[in-house]
Amino acid sequence: MTFQRRSFLKLLPALSGITYLSEPVKAQPAANISLRFIVASDGHYGQPNTEFKAFHSDLVSWVNREKLQKGVDFLFINGDLIHDDPTLLYDFKNTISNLSVPYYVSRGNHDKVGLDVWQSTWGYPTNHSFAKGEYAFVVGDTSNEKGEYVCPDATWLRNELAKYKDKKGIFVFLHITPAKWTVNGIECKEVIDLLENTPNVKAIFNGHDHDQDSTKMYGKKPYFFDGHFGGSWGTAYKGYRIVEIYNDHTWQSYQYNPTAAPVLNTFSGKA
Repeated sequence: MTFQRRSFLKLLPALSGITYLSEPVKAQPAANISLRFIVASDGHYGQPNTEFKAFHSDLVSWVNREKLQKGVDFLFINGDLIHDDPTLLYDFKNTISNLSVPYYVSRGNHDKVGLDVWQSTWGYPTNHSFAKGEYAFVVGDTSNEKGEYVCPDATWLRNELAKYKDKKGIFVFLHITPAKWTVNGIECKEVIDLLENTPNVKAIFNGHDHDQDSTKMYGKKPYFFDGHFGGSWGTAYKGYRIVEIYNDHTWQSYQYNPTAAPVLNTFSGKA
């Protein structure tokens, strides 16, 4: 499998005091890629007056196509799996059962289900983590059964990051961004400082803000947004984010619009 260069848009995040420029996508032979995963969010299964079944069918098709064409190790769906009604969770799970790749999920503010239901459905709690080879993936809960915005459990997060201190890199998933740099973000200074001061945290992935598909920097840490693949508002297109980790431990992430095929907002990370 050979990766072709594509045209893309270079966007500058509007952060006060920070100048940041994305680097071009560099073609990489499949043999050089050690891990490749997709991040998508905000499908809002069951939201009235939306084509939510079609949105989820599209996502499954896109991810399965990526698997065939370039390879995908797993999909991460970063919150707002459903739209408020907890009885929708089973239907959502059944709808995405045609995925040809493993997948993981986080809880969003519209996933108004209890901890026991979440655990029995997915087999892991709302705060959880997993490892793949030399890399770890830490998933923090940013809501509750009422759908309130809450900061991740900083004590749990600190312990979880420490557990993976010997990994080459840690990637963190939080549905709601822990900074007020978007309309719908929430200020969680203890969490954002913890992430900044953990050397092997490579990146943080956020959903929730459907109109955000760029990269924002806090110190040296990139916070990636992925727009949305469902719901009633947001970016003009529905898409997802790709992350590729290479054998030399460098990596890159870019946003992808599968209906028009441009690569957006590329970020290249160091080992």
